[in-house]
Amino acid sequence: MSDIVRFQGDGAALLRRLRDRARVTELLRAFFRDRGFLEVETPIVVSSPGVEVHLAALETSVSRRRMYLTTSPEFHMKRLIAAGAGAIFQATRAFRDGEAGGRHNPEFGMVEWYRTGVDYGAIMDDCEALLAHLARGLLGSSVAPEVPGLRPAVDLSPPWPRVTFREAFARAGEGDPAALATDDRTLVLAERVEPLVGTTRGEFLIEYPADAASLGRLKPSDPTVAERFEAYAGGLELANGFSELTDADAYVARCEADLAERRRLGLPGYPVDARYVSMLREGLPPCAGVALGLDRVVMLLTGAASIRDVMAFPIDLA
Repeated sequence: MSDIVRFQGDGAALLRRLRDRARVTELLRAFFRDRGFLEVETPIVVSSPGVEVHLAALETSVSRRRMYLTTSPEFHMKRLIAAGAGAIFQATRAFRDGEAGGRHNPEFGMVEWYRTGVDYGAIMDDCEALLAHLARGLLGSSVAPEVPGLRPAVDLSPPWPRVTFREAFARAGEGDPAALATDDRTLVLAERVEPLVGTTRGEFLIEYPADAASLGRLKPSDPTVAERFEAYAGGLELANGFSELTDADAYVARCEADLAERRRLGLPGYPVDARYVSMLREGLPPCAGVALGLDRVVMLLTGAASIRDVMAFPIDLA
């Protein structure tokens, strides 16, 4: 009965947020449709979940072949870009093991989109426009509500400030992040820098150090940093985007470095996506894209304190 009681006891609030979530999804699709994006679908079960150190994939099997639940649709979406798809988006599910708590669930909603012939600046423009559009459509205002004791009201109206990684560390009194070891820098970022980013209005953290480029290209005018950004609002990290790396050799080198680090840490190794590498060798046009956490966006817009408050069935009730 406890599983049912939770739904019944919080029924009015939860159902209201589920209706708001459905409205957000409608508004989101309208936003992209009106801008000429093609909605696409990519596999949930994939041959490679990515090899980045922070990823913990959920394994499955198909005809005795080891496969994985997707951690992100990015590899397949960029294969569509290479095939000439143009501007594309999708709202889908993604899966990452070990991620549970007030802001995480192992299964979660993700919105991802890509555009050709642009860099990450244009995708940041998309992000701030989308969040303002969703807020106005749901709330009639570009201000997301306060959650007493947790986060203030947040102004989502464009333009959002764009603060570099170095500037954010300096603002937090932490000096030059390049002087810190990677593990120390990650800890400082999480505990002292991120809490000051996007507190009362949307804000972008940009120009990550080159060793934190992930799948982003290095900045041509300053290769010590990457054309990567993350979007924050109300203390929530909402999105992670890049000017996409299109160099196959550079991508393989990054994969090898990540796999070596996974071995050092005793983490399982995952296969590199051979089809993705082949696609890069054949040619991925200049493009940029982003992954946006749908659950956190709904949390922000509905004043929810926990990701559980915007899901009918979080992992413990799945």
